[in-house]
Amino acid sequence: MTTSSPRRASRLKMPNGLPWILPAMIYSVGILYYCILYTGYISTLRWDGTSPLQEQVGAANFVHMLQDPVFWGALAHTAIFFVVTFTVQVALGILFACLLHSKLYLKTLYKVLIFIPVVLATATVAPVFRLIYAPDGALNGVLTAVGLGSLAQPWFSSGTFSLIIVISVQIWQSTGVVFVLYFAAVGQIDPSIIEAARIDGAGDVRIIRSIILPGVQGTTIAIATLSAIGSLKTFDIPFLITGGGPSYATEFLGTLIYRVSISFAQVGYGAALSVVLLVLAIATAVIIRTGGRRVGSSDV
Repeated sequence: MTTSSPRRASRLKMPNGLPWILPAMIYSVGILYYCILYTGYISTLRWDGTSPLQEQVGAANFVHMLQDPVFWGALAHTAIFFVVTFTVQVALGILFACLLHSKLYLKTLYKVLIFIPVVLATATVAPVFRLIYAPDGALNGVLTAVGLGSLAQPWFSSGTFSLIIVISVQIWQSTGVVFVLYFAAVGQIDPSIIEAARIDGAGDVRIIRSIILPGVQGTTIAIATLSAIGSLKTFDIPFLITGGGPSYATEFLGTLIYRVSISFAQVGYGAALSVVLLVLAIATAVIIRTGGRRVGSSDV
């Protein structure tokens, strides 16, 4: 009579892993992907979202999108938003991380001050920024008080300044997350390498350029991916501060989808915009990750 080995017996007693992953599978497959497919179906309709009448129009919504200047404007604003916010946040994040890894007093206080904007709800801070940039707001008051009253103006009436304000709020609110990621990444760099570079006469700028930046390259790629996808999904800051105006100057894909679907009751067109947003998000993430791997392999 043969007996099973202890390893085989223990393997038979181990529970199947399916019950552990089943909830995630149900959510992902049964809800998430169903919603994506249903949105794709709605994108082929001319429908207001409530009427039982649904007209099948095929790819007409996508054709209309390609001919819509507001869509292309929103796409351009998204690209500008991503480039500026990513560049500034990376520069500030690395700078703050390097400073707080050096000999600096009150490090904990600085970390808290940098991270505080991250935990503030946009709905809470948006009215504050609207008051700051109002015609009779704090900014114009300060300019007048210091003798620069000629520079005071209704800031939200200018499309360029409105976009700059939206970008600046995003930088102010999200730099804390970038700083935390870089702070952890810089902490993984061997201090002896930096000390050896200093002994060889390397200054701070050279150390950052030749040691810190290559050492945090993976973190930079991850931040670029998150920033690109976040830029495509941007909604709350422009919607609550500028409302997409003036004259669509701060319209983004997220605000355009809301405006088209809710305000104009063109749910089919809004679904088509949502499908394009999803495709752009996936394509952007793949391009950034692939490009990052190629850069990393070429450096090796």
